[in-house]
Amino acid sequence: MKLVISGASGKTGYRIAQEAISKGWQVRLLVRTNSELPSTLNRSKYKKYVVSLADKQALDAALEGCDALVIATGARPSIDLTGPARVDALGVSRQIESCKRSGVKRVVLVSSLCAGQWIHPLNLFGLILIWKRIGEQVLEKSGLDWTVIRPGGLNEREDDIQREGIKFTGPDLQKDAYIPRRLVAKSCIEALQTPSSINRIIEVTSSKEIPKIKMSQAIKEFPLSA
Repeated sequence: MKLVISGASGKTGYRIAQEAISKGWQVRLLVRTNSELPSTLNRSKYKKYVVSLADKQALDAALEGCDALVIATGARPSIDLTGPARVDALGVSRQIESCKRSGVKRVVLVSSLCAGQWIHPLNLFGLILIWKRIGEQVLEKSGLDWTVIRPGGLNEREDDIQREGIKFTGPDLQKDAYIPRRLVAKSCIEALQTPSSINRIIEVTSSKEIPKIKMSQAIKEFPLSA
């Protein structure tokens, strides 16, 4: 697998990179100017590309020859209310168009639980959930092999998470549960290895009370629609 990860310097993005590298995949990490990758990433195990999503030529070159892209870019809640539109809608759209030009057929997008909901506290920050849904819709209509991963509330926990099961459901079936970023990263990698995840929105949360189950089995057993 030749995998590109955008937003690789972010808290979820670098964990996705770690998971991909641990599998021996060829990994390219896309970061913005002035973004720093964690020192925990072995520099000999990946190629770093500093690109602007507005630079079509540079973005296409970074994606050229790769099998898949994981989009882990995302606007953070801030006083800049234009961020979600620029990052979660326009930025996603630019990456999808680059995939088409570069021949990348498989895309996994990290979105958010409640994407598309109007009444939600997160929408106080530039309608972030609305723009995330618009980014999802662009991907859904792209003609590419896509999966949207919608995680619940994110946390940084790394200890004892091997005891947690992941709850996989279809869209708009979970609301307020949480999941460690590490398990989101593992879900993205699992989606790339699960053909039945293609053309699916999959919501993910976790708990020690949830039985462990593979994504492929969840797709068979649970209705992946509201």
